[in-house]
Amino acid sequence: MAETVYVELREFLDRLPGGYPETPTGKELDILRKFFTPEEAELTMKLRQFPEPAGAIAKRLGIPAAEAEQKLESMARKGLILSLRSGKDRFYQAAQFVVGIHEFHVDSIDREYVELAEEIDPYFADTVVKQFRVVPVNSAVEATTTIGSYDMVREMVKGQTEVAVADCICRKAQHLVDRGCDKPLESCLIFGLGARYYVDYGKGRKIDVDEALKILDRAEEAGLVLAPTNCKEIINICCCCSCCCGVLKLLKMHERPAEAVYTNFQARIDSDLCNECETCVERCQMEALVSREGSMRVDPDRCIGCGLCVSTCPSGAMSLISRPSDLVLPEGQMHMTALLARDRGLGFGKLAPLMKGGNDEASVKRLPLLYKSGLGRPLVNFMAKRGWI
Repeated sequence: MAETVYVELREFLDRLPGGYPETPTGKELDILRKFFTPEEAELTMKLRQFPEPAGAIAKRLGIPAAEAEQKLESMARKGLILSLRSGKDRFYQAAQFVVGIHEFHVDSIDREYVELAEEIDPYFADTVVKQFRVVPVNSAVEATTTIGSYDMVREMVKGQTEVAVADCICRKAQHLVDRGCDKPLESCLIFGLGARYYVDYGKGRKIDVDEALKILDRAEEAGLVLAPTNCKEIINICCCCSCCCGVLKLLKMHERPAEAVYTNFQARIDSDLCNECETCVERCQMEALVSREGSMRVDPDRCIGCGLCVSTCPSGAMSLISRPSDLVLPEGQMHMTALLARDRGLGFGKLAPLMKGGNDEASVKRLPLLYKSGLGRPLVNFMAKRGWI
């Protein structure tokens, strides 16, 4: 019975947008056994991909509200489910594995988990990469004449009211298996709803906008790629290195990384100004810069437009140019995951059109009123019966 529940949990998580695929080795089940008790696995599968108060979940489970809240709070603190706070009210929903449960364990991972996770990481390549995009570092933006507001990283941060910082789980993981680099560890920025979750459950610390901007400056100096959520209303910015970070590792293995990630730019070299010092080669995380026939060249299939080569070019030969793209940036996290679900043929994808003009923060602020009005439970049940959530 205990073994069956983990297979069922794997299947349940695989029906969420980020997926949780079966692997030949079965290591994905070992991870679930490590994280979830059988009771927690059963409770997780009773949740929806829509935030609900503990009372509504308790009624569905047939247990007292206080008991449900205690169990849900314990699981949220362990990083097994997502908890969203709106004022004094708290709501719970199932969390996908990546981005989600994996990152929520930043405060508790150990060597055993890292070794297990490394075996299943390649099976997440497609869904993980689609949840991030690449924006240029600040110095590269200053040298670029045309850039949209959604690609100006400092402007994105300045517009935030709630900010937290946490350790980069990728670099922390590599340190645990004795392969860590010297890049800054505390470098993962989280905003809004996500910041609230990280601070409330001790997975990160609250900071102000000024400190967040200093973290971005430090990331640029260290040669880290800036990878925010792949939507307009960002919920996080990862500061990535290709030696540790899962997303960049997956991209680097791709034959044409530029086709696999959302980016609006690529590097260009002015051969008349280039003195072939190869500073850019040292900074490039994708091996997109090479020396050929006595001059430096950019491989457009490998360049992801991070701008790290531009910010330290001593001769001013490097710059960013707009990259032709017909990709439309999702509005927010919920819209992005709905589009991901649609691509995978999942029921949650049916809600993508409704979320196109939505705002995640505003939606969560309306949750208390939705449930207190009596409309919440019928609406959630309606969507659940149709397999949307």
